[in-house]
Amino acid sequence: MTMRRSVFILSDSVGETAELVIKAGLSQFTQNYEIQRIPYVEDEKTIDDALYRAKDDNGIIGFTLVDPVMRDYLNKKALELNLEAIDIMGPMLQSMERFFHKKPRQEPGLVHKLDEDYFKKVEAIEFAVKYDDGRDPRGIARADIILIGVSRTSKTPLSQFLAHKRLKVANIPIVPEVEPPEELFMVDPSKCIGLRIMPEKLNDIRKERLKALGLGGQATYANIKRIHQELDYFDKIVDRIGCRVVDVSNKAVEETANHILRLIKE
Repeated sequence: MTMRRSVFILSDSVGETAELVIKAGLSQFTQNYEIQRIPYVEDEKTIDDALYRAKDDNGIIGFTLVDPVMRDYLNKKALELNLEAIDIMGPMLQSMERFFHKKPRQEPGLVHKLDEDYFKKVEAIEFAVKYDDGRDPRGIARADIILIGVSRTSKTPLSQFLAHKRLKVANIPIVPEVEPPEELFMVDPSKCIGLRIMPEKLNDIRKERLKALGLGGQATYANIKRIHQELDYFDKIVDRIGCRVVDVSNKAVEETANHILRLIKE
């Protein structure tokens, strides 16, 4: 039976990059190994402790350290202890420094920060889809922003635009015949944004929508009396919540979204 080998991974960040590279290499030699990851290495003592443990276990070292002083220290110490140490980041940074004719930023964890940012954006987009158009009122309590408005006030495109800014957005349609979910009146009003629109503008938008669907423009949906009724009900709801209101009548989605972002920051 093959002896189980110890692999020590040191990193000034979480160590995911080093572990992936080391595992790829180990797969070519053995499946019988034990990895011990030592993240957030910031001082020589942590390096010393890890190297002495590796020496006692007859192990191998893999490391990603962006600080050249720390890299040099680890390499020299490993040489003194006759340990095999794989510098994953050093040679690459040196090559790139020669190519770009500039010094690296020497800031740990940048890849992880980029990944984290990406996954936050994906999570926010999935959230916006799941809690679009009042599908599930449970999203109200979890949302960063709740958009409230009658039909055709750009709630869905606004939700998606804001999701790309890593904000979790739920949107709730306001219809006179339907009582809004009780969760809407239980959240912090500062998270709620009402989307107001002029009756004439909404009438034009709805008529165009009906035409696109191949329907006549005389449907109740585009009736000006009905629109006034919906907007009056909308005003009552936002007054009851006590939330801020943005007029979307003559604004592009991007303009409205940026206005909402400013309101949230304030």
